[in-house]
Amino acid sequence: MLFQVLSSLLLALTAGASSLSQVDAPAPFNSSLFKDLNVSRGLNYHYYAVPADTGKPTLLFLHGFPSTSYDWRHQVAFFQEKGYGLLVPDLLGYGGTSKPLDPQLYVSSLVTRDIVDILDSESIDQAVVVAHDWGSKTASRLAHYFPERFLSYAFLAVGYVPPTFFATPYEERLNLSEAVLGYKNLGYWDFFSSEGADQTILNHLDSLWDILYPNDTTRTITDWSPLGALEAFITNDTRIAPVDYVTPEERAIQIEAIRQGGLAAPLNWYKIVRGTLEGEDDQGISPENALIHRPVFFGAALRDYISVAPIFVAGALVSSNSTVTIREYNSGHWVQMAFPDEVNSDLLQWIEGLGSDA
Repeated sequence: MLFQVLSSLLLALTAGASSLSQVDAPAPFNSSLFKDLNVSRGLNYHYYAVPADTGKPTLLFLHGFPSTSYDWRHQVAFFQEKGYGLLVPDLLGYGGTSKPLDPQLYVSSLVTRDIVDILDSESIDQAVVVAHDWGSKTASRLAHYFPERFLSYAFLAVGYVPPTFFATPYEERLNLSEAVLGYKNLGYWDFFSSEGADQTILNHLDSLWDILYPNDTTRTITDWSPLGALEAFITNDTRIAPVDYVTPEERAIQIEAIRQGGLAAPLNWYKIVRGTLEGEDDQGISPENALIHRPVFFGAALRDYISVAPIFVAGALVSSNSTVTIREYNSGHWVQMAFPDEVNSDLLQWIEGLGSDA
């Protein structure tokens, strides 16, 4: 009993005051539809929940770094109006969700259980997953750990992540990417995993924003990817032209969410893959679940030079023993914001056609 009390106290202390850094998004989000759930391991999840009209499935949207549910504003507006059920959580470390500082709490076997706890709380037996960036890793692991709970899987920019992906040591992966691409596309993981990176980024957030949302995405090859390049770019307060599809008002909302929540917790998503925690955790995936047994959609971002589209296209084609739909967009990483009308239309067509494939 004493151990349980101490464990709960430690978890509460490491989780931090998540409710103090909660930023509920404006329209098209309805503030009355945000909820909080204490999941089975004692962490709070903040999420947006819209009940489905009769006959419509629920769509589960999973964001990446350094984001919140607000990343999905264009998809929320579109699918909410059409009567689809929506579940749009702030993932662990972000927004109104708990922000534990222990990297071990971010491994996929635990995070996927959290997501299924939300489904259970909302009495949703099965959902369609739509994921981007690190959300795509979580979507992949949902297919591995809880395949019976999902009708299909849509991946944007970052595709399906197989169970063996993190078995390759980080340094070896860098060398492989340099041999194939001519540059080390994941070199920035080293900076994001380093001590004090969170405060360094917060001290130079305008520079990070510019290179995170660059108008010229080829700048990520030189200023984001290589070892040491991103840290040098932001600490020099370098400024470049950002994209125009994020309005100043939207940027302000996203920046405020980052400042309120900090980045110490979100960077744990990188620490577990820069080290061995995620690879070790993935060893618990059953071999029979290594393939996805449901329809897959992959939205390739052709001008994303970090999450390189051809690699994930090839991965998508072998990820499922069911149907695979691939759509290409002349976009950088943030495809759901850059081409919302096209992405929404393609997703809708795919979802409406699931009855014959699922």
